[in-house]
Amino acid sequence: MSLLMPFLLPIATSLLSVFIKGRLLIGINLISSFTLLALALQLLFEVVSSGPKSLIFGNWPVPYGIEFYADGLSALLIILIALVSAVVMVFMVHWERTSDKSAYFALAQCLVASAIAVSLAADLFNLYVWFELMLIAVLGLMVLGKGRQQTEAALKYFAVSMLGTLIMLSAIGMIHGAVGHLNFSALAELAASEDTGHYLTLYGGMLLLALLLKIGAFPLFAWLPAAYHALPAPLLALVGGLLTKISVYVLMRISGQVLDYQLYHEAIGWLAVITMLSGVLGAAYHWDLRRILSFHIVSQVGFLLLGVALASPAGMTGTAFFLFHNILVKANLFLIAGLIWMTAGHYDLRKIGGLYPARPLLSVIFLLSALSLVGVPPTSGFWGKLLIIMETFTQEKYLWAAAALITSMLTLYSMSKIWLEGFWKPHPGQLVSLVIPKSTYMVMLIMSVLILMMGLMPGPLIDLLQLQQWQQGGAL
Repeated sequence: MSLLMPFLLPIATSLLSVFIKGRLLIGINLISSFTLLALALQLLFEVVSSGPKSLIFGNWPVPYGIEFYADGLSALLIILIALVSAVVMVFMVHWERTSDKSAYFALAQCLVASAIAVSLAADLFNLYVWFELMLIAVLGLMVLGKGRQQTEAALKYFAVSMLGTLIMLSAIGMIHGAVGHLNFSALAELAASEDTGHYLTLYGGMLLLALLLKIGAFPLFAWLPAAYHALPAPLLALVGGLLTKISVYVLMRISGQVLDYQLYHEAIGWLAVITMLSGVLGAAYHWDLRRILSFHIVSQVGFLLLGVALASPAGMTGTAFFLFHNILVKANLFLIAGLIWMTAGHYDLRKIGGLYPARPLLSVIFLLSALSLVGVPPTSGFWGKLLIIMETFTQEKYLWAAAALITSMLTLYSMSKIWLEGFWKPHPGQLVSLVIPKSTYMVMLIMSVLILMMGLMPGPLIDLLQLQQWQQGGAL
């Protein structure tokens, strides 16, 4: 039950949220989110103490049954999903456009449940089903605003996501038709066989294309900054913090432990370089805070793809560390953007200013997350980037390393623009200065402390991730 409960709890909360309103709605969602965090911590403790956990539905034998599987990597990811969910729920309580709407809570919990299910899925069809539930939840969150902007964003997201879905389903069907199995363990064995390995390499390439669409890699990322900005700030933190990172996690699993992607590693590496640079240049160009942070999602995805392309235990360790860091930092920055809107009345940096004297604590929280996104030592972003860049030098991929360093410098430029324009310069008009509840500051401080701890004490997490066996069938 410890493997199933982190999934069942948000699903039950999502269904219940449809039928209740008011304080009961808020209370149930808050209790559920913090209970989920406790369950996730319990799952990690059990995995570390007694090894990976597996659950086969209906007692069907592997590889025919639907399997949930948790090792250290997936358990750590579920903890971060639960943490971001709890923080976002606290913000949603006080967000005027979402605090009294049960549909927002229901769809947000549905997104959390599907993200956890993707983290636990151990077969391709199961993975496809939960990816579709994520698509439906995000699409629902986008259209709830009922405005022209929300409708346009939803259509863009739907079009690209459905294309990725069709390619993914086609790839899964071809894989099953070629080898007769979809379970990860069975596919890992078949991928090493001379009789079936070439089929899995070919159809696995189609699956790779579908994941790159969902990740937001170049040139398929235009939907991301065009769609994300339509979401309210708390939900933007949930979607922006988790959605692309879950897809990267799946790519890490499939390329590092299930299928043989050696044929595609060089192409993924150069795609990562272009994705990094195009994303950070987009962030440097824009002035809307939400679009800047959305383009930074693209550039950080490039870093993650670079780690996948290195295809080594050291590269995968750095990628996993950077993935966890990026979930925390990106969610925190989107929440900060929401508080900036509450204080200054705009997301456009040209129309705001004076935030440092008006909100000194918010300024410190932003500065910590911004420096971590850039990779300034000793923040968590520094260690994640260092591990990846060191491996590029080890493998003599010097152009890839140079692109990563250039991307970091341009990230510093765009985050400095936010600081100078939003926090340092005087406000061109008058601050709105809505009351910011203390609970929102408290949860953001918790996130900031975790980001700082990952930077000051990276050893335990790196040691845990180094236990992950990055080969076909590997587990913590």
